[in-house]
Amino acid sequence: MKTNTVYIGLGSNIKLPMLQIKNAIIALAELPGTRVTGDSGYFKSKPMGPKDQPDYVNAVAEIVTVMTAIELLKHCQAIELQQGRTKSRHWGERSIDLDMLLYADEQIETDELTVPHPGVCLRDFVYMPLLKLNPGINVPGKGLLSDIVKDAEKAADKKYKTDYQCQFAGNIE
Repeated sequence: MKTNTVYIGLGSNIKLPMLQIKNAIIALAELPGTRVTGDSGYFKSKPMGPKDQPDYVNAVAEIVTVMTAIELLKHCQAIELQQGRTKSRHWGERSIDLDMLLYADEQIETDELTVPHPGVCLRDFVYMPLLKLNPGINVPGKGLLSDIVKDAEKAADKKYKTDYQCQFAGNIE
Protein backbone atom coordinates (compact mmCIF):
# COMPACT_ATOMS: atom_id res chain seq x y z
CA MET A 1 0.00 0.00 0.00
CA LYS A 2 1.20 3.49 -0.85
CA THR A 3 2.00 5.69 2.13
CA ASN A 4 1.73 9.46 2.15
CA THR A 5 3.52 11.98 4.32
CA VAL A 6 1.02 14.46 5.73
CA TYR A 7 1.41 17.53 7.92
CA ILE A 8 -1.40 18.29 10.37
CA GLY A 9 -1.67 21.68 12.09
CA LEU A 10 -3.04 21.58 15.62
CA GLY A 11 -4.33 24.46 17.70
CA SER A 12 -6.07 24.95 21.04
CA ASN A 13 -6.74 27.79 23.45
CA ILE A 14 -9.15 26.35 26.04
CA LYS A 15 -9.42 23.27 28.25
CA LEU A 16 -5.67 22.74 28.86
CA PRO A 17 -4.38 23.53 25.34
CA MET A 18 -1.05 21.67 25.61
CA LEU A 19 -2.82 18.53 26.81
CA GLN A 20 -5.41 18.87 24.03
CA ILE A 21 -2.63 18.95 21.42
CA LYS A 22 -0.76 16.05 23.01
CA ASN A 23 -3.96 13.98 23.13
CA ALA A 24 -4.74 14.78 19.49
CA ILE A 25 -1.26 13.62 18.43
CA ILE A 26 -1.79 10.38 20.38
CA ALA A 27 -5.15 9.95 18.62
CA LEU A 28 -3.49 10.51 15.22
CA ALA A 29 -0.94 7.79 16.07
CA GLU A 30 -3.80 5.38 16.81
CA LEU A 31 -5.49 5.82 13.42
CA PRO A 32 -5.45 2.75 11.18
CA GLY A 33 -2.50 2.59 8.78
CA THR A 34 -0.99 5.71 10.30
CA ARG A 35 2.02 6.61 12.40
CA VAL A 36 3.31 9.90 13.75
CA THR A 37 6.88 10.49 12.59
CA GLY A 38 7.53 13.86 14.20
CA ASP A 39 6.17 17.01 15.79
CA SER A 40 7.21 20.64 15.99
CA GLY A 41 6.79 21.12 19.69
CA TYR A 42 4.45 23.75 21.13
CA PHE A 43 4.21 27.31 19.84
CA LYS A 44 2.22 30.10 21.49
CA SER A 45 0.48 32.86 19.55
CA LYS A 46 -2.12 35.58 19.89
CA PRO A 47 -5.59 34.80 18.53
CA MET A 48 -6.09 35.45 14.83
CA GLY A 49 -9.79 36.14 15.32
CA PRO A 50 -11.59 37.89 18.17
CA LYS A 51 -9.12 39.32 20.69
CA ASP A 52 -11.31 38.59 23.73
CA GLN A 53 -10.14 34.97 23.96
CA PRO A 54 -7.07 33.23 25.42
CA ASP A 55 -3.82 32.95 23.49
CA TYR A 56 -3.37 29.84 21.36
CA VAL A 57 -1.01 26.91 21.55
CA ASN A 58 -0.16 25.48 18.13
CA ALA A 59 1.89 22.60 16.77
CA VAL A 60 2.41 20.61 13.59
CA ALA A 61 2.52 16.81 13.46
CA GLU A 62 4.10 14.85 10.64
CA ILE A 63 2.34 11.57 9.93
CA VAL A 64 2.68 8.79 7.41
CA THR A 65 -0.61 7.19 6.40
CA VAL A 66 -2.18 4.88 3.86
CA MET A 67 -5.47 6.81 4.11
CA THR A 68 -6.74 9.06 1.36
CA ALA A 69 -6.93 12.76 2.15
CA ILE A 70 -10.72 12.62 2.54
CA GLU A 71 -10.56 9.56 4.83
CA LEU A 72 -7.95 11.33 6.97
CA LEU A 73 -10.04 14.51 7.06
CA LYS A 74 -13.01 12.57 8.44
CA HIS A 75 -10.80 10.99 11.13
CA CYS A 76 -9.40 14.41 12.08
CA GLN A 77 -12.93 15.77 12.41
CA ALA A 78 -13.84 12.79 14.61
CA ILE A 79 -10.81 13.50 16.85
CA GLU A 80 -11.98 17.11 17.20
CA LEU A 81 -15.44 15.95 18.26
CA GLN A 82 -14.02 13.38 20.71
CA GLN A 83 -12.00 16.17 22.33
CA GLY A 84 -15.03 18.41 22.76
CA ARG A 85 -14.65 20.74 19.78
CA THR A 86 -17.63 23.03 19.33
CA LYS A 87 -17.90 26.02 17.01
CA SER A 88 -19.26 28.99 18.91
CA ARG A 89 -18.01 31.77 16.59
CA HIS A 90 -15.79 32.25 13.54
CA TRP A 91 -12.10 32.02 14.55
CA GLY A 92 -13.24 31.75 18.14
CA GLU A 93 -11.92 29.73 21.04
CA ARG A 94 -11.64 25.97 20.64
CA SER A 95 -10.53 22.95 22.58
CA ILE A 96 -8.80 21.51 19.50
CA ASP A 97 -8.49 22.25 15.81
CA LEU A 98 -6.83 19.89 13.33
CA ASP A 99 -6.05 21.21 9.86
CA MET A 100 -4.53 19.18 7.05
CA LEU A 101 -1.75 21.50 5.90
CA LEU A 102 -0.03 19.31 3.29
CA TYR A 103 -0.90 15.88 1.92
CA ALA A 104 2.10 14.35 0.10
CA ASP A 105 2.80 16.53 -2.93
CA GLU A 106 -0.87 16.83 -3.84
CA GLN A 107 -2.96 19.88 -4.59
CA ILE A 108 -6.59 19.27 -3.64
CA GLU A 109 -9.50 21.65 -4.05
CA THR A 110 -12.94 20.33 -3.12
CA ASP A 111 -15.87 21.69 -1.13
CA GLU A 112 -14.59 19.66 1.84
CA LEU A 113 -10.84 20.20 1.64
CA THR A 114 -8.19 22.54 0.26
CA VAL A 115 -4.58 21.33 0.31
CA PRO A 116 -2.13 22.94 0.63
CA HIS A 117 -4.01 24.72 3.39
CA PRO A 118 -4.49 28.38 2.39
CA GLY A 119 -2.78 29.60 5.60
CA VAL A 120 0.47 27.62 5.21
CA CYS A 121 2.46 30.53 3.79
CA LEU A 122 0.54 33.34 5.51
CA ARG A 123 0.26 32.51 9.22
CA ASP A 124 3.34 32.39 11.40
CA PHE A 125 1.65 29.99 13.84
CA VAL A 126 1.46 27.56 10.91
CA TYR A 127 4.71 28.12 9.03
CA MET A 128 7.00 28.49 12.05
CA PRO A 129 6.14 25.05 13.52
CA LEU A 130 6.17 23.53 10.03
CA LEU A 131 9.64 24.93 9.29
CA LYS A 132 10.94 23.80 12.69
CA LEU A 133 9.74 20.28 11.92
CA ASN A 134 11.01 20.27 8.33
CA PRO A 135 13.14 23.25 7.21
CA GLY A 136 13.22 21.92 3.62
CA ILE A 137 9.45 21.54 3.22
CA ASN A 138 8.06 22.18 -0.24
CA VAL A 139 4.56 23.59 -0.70
CA PRO A 140 3.09 22.05 -3.86
CA GLY A 141 2.46 24.68 -6.51
CA LYS A 142 4.34 27.34 -4.54
CA GLY A 143 7.91 26.18 -3.81
CA LEU A 144 10.12 25.97 -0.74
CA LEU A 145 8.29 27.32 2.30
CA SER A 146 11.47 28.87 3.70
CA ASP A 147 11.95 30.88 0.47
CA ILE A 148 8.30 31.99 0.44
CA VAL A 149 8.53 33.20 4.05
CA LYS A 150 11.87 34.92 3.45
CA ASP A 151 10.54 36.70 0.35
CA ALA A 152 7.35 37.72 2.16
CA GLU A 153 9.33 39.19 5.05
CA LYS A 154 11.27 41.35 2.59
CA ALA A 155 8.15 42.46 0.74
CA ALA A 156 5.86 45.23 1.78
CA ASP A 157 2.90 43.02 0.92
CA LYS A 158 0.67 43.27 3.99
CA LYS A 159 -1.17 40.01 3.35
CA TYR A 160 1.96 38.18 4.45
CA LYS A 161 2.55 40.29 7.54
CA THR A 162 1.12 39.15 10.84
CA ASP A 163 0.85 40.48 14.35
CA TYR A 164 0.64 37.03 15.89
CA GLN A 165 4.23 36.94 17.14
CA CYS A 166 4.36 33.18 17.39
CA GLN A 167 7.01 31.81 19.76
CA PHE A 168 8.34 28.34 20.55
CA ALA A 169 6.95 27.16 23.92
CA GLY A 170 8.58 23.75 24.48
CA ASN A 171 8.73 20.18 23.35
CA ILE A 172 5.76 17.83 23.39
CA GLU A 173 6.66 15.16 25.94
